[in-house]
Amino acid sequence: MRALLSADDAIEERRMFGTKAFLDGGRILVGARTGGVLLVRVDDENGAAMLTEAGVSRAVMGSRTMSSGWLDVAPSAIEDDAALMLWLDVARESTGAAVEAASDEG
Repeated sequence: MRALLSADDAIEERRMFGTKAFLDGGRILVGARTGGVLLVRVDDENGAAMLTEAGVSRAVMGSRTMSSGWLDVAPSAIEDDAALMLWLDVARESTGAAVEAASDEG
């Protein structure tokens, strides 16, 4: 995941909530959780739709089940770089990072 995100200088890596988190503009995009689980931040609408995908569930942090804006993606759903990149793109699109990056280029 680090290699796929390292091309973007705006991405910051930080340890948060027991997760190796990757932030854009101070907002969590994704996180590497124990057991190879990917934590993905999305907007609630996209999250609700993505919950129908195999290997995707609402994130649980401590005793709290998070909203549909925080998803855990099982390792089986991100077995290759293409699948992982899909989730990274979903996170960026949902959090507005892709929109901001595109407007910076224009």
